[in-house]
Amino acid sequence: MKKDYKRIGLGSISLLLFIFGLLFSVSFANQEAYGDRLLRFIKLSPWSNGDTGVHYTIFYSLIFYIPALILGYKFKNDFGAKLGRTLSLWITIIIILLSLVSIAA
Repeated sequence: MKKDYKRIGLGSISLLLFIFGLLFSVSFANQEAYGDRLLRFIKLSPWSNGDTGVHYTIFYSLIFYIPALILGYKFKNDFGAKLGRTLSLWITIIIILLSLVSIAA
């Protein structure tokens, strides 16, 4: 029986972009998110009101999630493309829904 392996290609970047988006937007342990650190480094505030309010880093993380989604759909036969596409889709939907709920509240 011959086993077919998926090749590494542009679709594989989808999973990598998802991981970067996750690292950019999620804080681990008692540390702030890497995206917060990066934004502070380039003299931008990650929050709308000092250290409270709207967390802009979540919206900046869409810079990673949306291309991951597009690459996952366009190159669906590459290794990791389906996982990157699916996870990016779910996170993007969650971000949009939470944004809409917070605007309505």
